[in-house]
Amino acid sequence: MTTFDKREEGFEKKFALDEEQKFKAEARRNKLLGLWAADRQGMSAEAASAYARDVVAADFEEAGDGVFRKVTGDLNAKGIAVTEGQIRAKMDELLALAIVQVKAGT
Repeated sequence: MTTFDKREEGFEKKFALDEEQKFKAEARRNKLLGLWAADRQGMSAEAASAYARDVVAADFEEAGDGVFRKVTGDLNAKGIAVTEGQIRAKMDELLALAIVQVKAGT
């Protein structure tokens, strides 16, 4: 194996690790967002946990804005006034937190 091949293999492994961490961080963010939205809706701990799982699943059903649409729709359906900006800001805040947690292994 040449030095170039070893470097290429190293870059491929780093890329795979980065993508795995990105996936885990986004899934963690979605769970945290679900728990936040459940709290805003006054759900019990058990219901909040189930709701958070539903929010995570929404990302798999509709990649991209599926999580945003679900949380926004659910909050609006309960009559909870929340703007797109507030939810997007919360998503950004929770993604930063999730990245720290994933890197820390918690």
